[in-house]
Amino acid sequence: MRKRLLATGLAAALVALHAGPAVTALPLVRRRLRALSGIGRPGTVALTLDDGPDPRSTPAFLRTLARLRIPATFFVLGDMAAKAPGLLRRIREDGHEIGVHGWTHRDHLRMTPGQVYDELARTAELILDTCGVPPIWFRPPYGILSAGSLLATARLGLRPVLWSAWGRDWEADATPGTVLSHLRSGGIRGGATLLLHDSDCTAAPGAWRSALGALTAIAGECERQGLRFARMSNHLP
Repeated sequence: MRKRLLATGLAAALVALHAGPAVTALPLVRRRLRALSGIGRPGTVALTLDDGPDPRSTPAFLRTLARLRIPATFFVLGDMAAKAPGLLRRIREDGHEIGVHGWTHRDHLRMTPGQVYDELARTAELILDTCGVPPIWFRPPYGILSAGSLLATARLGLRPVLWSAWGRDWEADATPGTVLSHLRSGGIRGGATLLLHDSDCTAAPGAWRSALGALTAIAGECERQGLRFARMSNHLP
C-alpha cells in the first residue's frame, strides 16, 4: 500500500512538473511576466504572425506588410515551411524575422520532452539551412509551455515569447472588425506584442482573411499613437 501511494505521489509530482509552465498561458499570469508576454520598448509594437508559411495566404500578407512598411515576426511551422522553402526565404528577404512555432501544431503537454526537442530542433535547423540565419524566438502552439518546452529552448538557445494581445482571427465568424476589436481590448499600445495568423492550417477555412483585412486599421491605430512597428529582436530589450 505504501509503495502504491509513493508511486502515485511521484506520478502526480512528475505531471505537475511537466505541466507547471502551462500556467503562463493564463492571461492573469502571463501579464505579470512582461518579457514572456512580449512587453517591449514603450515606443514600439511587435506584429507577429503564426502558423505559416502558407502559399495560399502568406504572399498576400507580405504584399500588404510591404505596402504598409511594417516589419513583422513570423512564427513558422516546420511542416509548412518544408513544403514552401522559397516562401520561407522570401519572408526573410522581405526584411521580416522568423521564429520557431514547432514542426507540427501539437500541444506540448501531450508530447514527451524528447518529442518536443526533436520538433523544435528540426524546425530551427530548417530555418537556418533555408535562410542562413538561426532563429532566436520560440512560441509554443496554443501558447502552452511545458517543462519539455523550456528544456528544449534552453538547449537550442531559443527565447520563449507569447503575446500581450490577440485578434482571435482563427474563429469562423472573425472579421477585420472583430480582429481589431479584440486587439484593442488586449491593448494596442506601446510595448505590445500582437498575435495574428497568416495561415488557416489550424483554423477555420479562410479565417486568415480577417487578419489580413485588419492590417491597415492596425497600422493606422499605431500611427495615431506615434508608435512604430519593430521585429521582435528590436522590440524586446
